[in-house]
Amino acid sequence: MTDEWQPFVLSPDGSDATPQALADRLRGLDVGALLVREKAVVFRGFNVTAETLDLVMDLLLPNRLAYVHGNSPRTKVGGNVYTSTEYPPEYTISMHNELSYSASWPSRLLFFCQKAAETGGATPVVDGVRWLRSLDPEVREAFAKGVRYTQNLHDGRGLGKSWQETFETDDRDQVAAFLDGIGADWQWRPDGGVRVSQTRPSTTRHPVTGAEVWFNQSDQWHPASLGDETAAMLAELMPREELPQSVTFPDGTPIPDEYVIQVRDRGLDNAVDVDWREGDLLLIDNVLVGHGRRPFTGSRRVLVAMSD
Repeated sequence: MTDEWQPFVLSPDGSDATPQALADRLRGLDVGALLVREKAVVFRGFNVTAETLDLVMDLLLPNRLAYVHGNSPRTKVGGNVYTSTEYPPEYTISMHNELSYSASWPSRLLFFCQKAAETGGATPVVDGVRWLRSLDPEVREAFAKGVRYTQNLHDGRGLGKSWQETFETDDRDQVAAFLDGIGADWQWRPDGGVRVSQTRPSTTRHPVTGAEVWFNQSDQWHPASLGDETAAMLAELMPREELPQSVTFPDGTPIPDEYVIQVRDRGLDNAVDVDWREGDLLLIDNVLVGHGRRPFTGSRRVLVAMSD
């Protein structure tokens, strides 16, 4: 944990703690400038509900995006609004920037806590500059040429997400056009699935501040992140290149386990937890800040939407 940076918290002025009051304050704010300066902003105490969410979401996310090419299991619950994740509650989700493995990514993410967990369930956020600087020079140098991601998306039956879920369509021509548009290497497979490979940078620079940040999901795509037992089981079932997702250096060289474990652990070690209260909103700059999820017990419902 670090005390050098914390998300900015905006709470009601006086007694007007309503979604409408928040919407009125947002109309008087330069949200873009606030977010660049603070990196992450928590809106707390305005009693936002699922029914009033659009009132403020439309002001915070001017161009809401679909979660196309996303690899995380989610359910669409509204107009480009999704459950934040559907991984089992006992697992930690390590730090990452949304869609950093793709050719384009959202600039903003907005999380809404509809129901807080009984225990745990915080959303940790990490300053991407600090995360990058926390890594050993050997690791930063090894990743300097970027990483190559590979997905094997099945046709409805198999491990991981199907291509229909991933691209939110069952039209193969639309998928082909999308993949050609992002410059991916891809091919339809005899079993009806599709294999997609992309080489992407390991860092990027913020378009406004110019700050260089760690910006890849190599640890999440690497078998080492699954734990020894799960990785060994998958290795018995299929070769690494047939996994639902995998990652190497651009020339195909394997990424050492210890490198991705260091990336994962130092991201979490430098993160600051946002402990949810029902009705909270968390807006983050998706380049400047990575996010994750702590384990939890009980029922938890956090929704997410994104914008360019």
